[in-house]
Amino acid sequence: MAKKTASRSAAKTAVKKKWSGLGAGAKKSSAKSSARKTIKSKGRVTAAKKSAPKATSKAGPKQRVAVSHHREEDFKADGLRTYAKYRDLGISAASHGLAQAHVIRLQGPCNPDEVSKLHFHDVEFQMVYVLKGWVKTYMEGEGETLMKEGSAWTQPPRIRHMILDYSDDVELLEVILPAEFKTVELKA
Repeated sequence: MAKKTASRSAAKTAVKKKWSGLGAGAKKSSAKSSARKTIKSKGRVTAAKKSAPKATSKAGPKQRVAVSHHREEDFKADGLRTYAKYRDLGISAASHGLAQAHVIRLQGPCNPDEVSKLHFHDVEFQMVYVLKGWVKTYMEGEGETLMKEGSAWTQPPRIRHMILDYSDDVELLEVILPAEFKTVELKA
């Protein structure tokens, strides 16, 4: 990767030097003439093949496809929150712990004594999308926000936050990197 970056930088520098030595009129005519150059072949036209950009990923186990279809029996009360049921989408296993994704059903009615606890997650990335219902959250630096069906938000690493209230039918999609992380509960 470092070689490619160095090669690209060198190529950009060479192009800049070439163009900086020409006058403004020469730049335009040169650009036009190179754009007009076409290679003709007898009865056959071929487009130049562009190589696809290579994915930049850390060396690690090969990821696999994960498919998860909705089944009520897949919602389990075995997650982080005692007042929630989770449906694991199989992302953690398929990505070898790179990420996790699950659907969360918060069990109503909301009990603020149990739910509204200031905490943070030691994660690299966290995104939540409201599939159904609504949830009222507090995030440090943002204050209180009402998230409705179709709302999405990210929670930067270690941001202090809490759930304040939610509808009895709320369902959330949560994506977190990495799959295993620490949650730290704070004194309010």
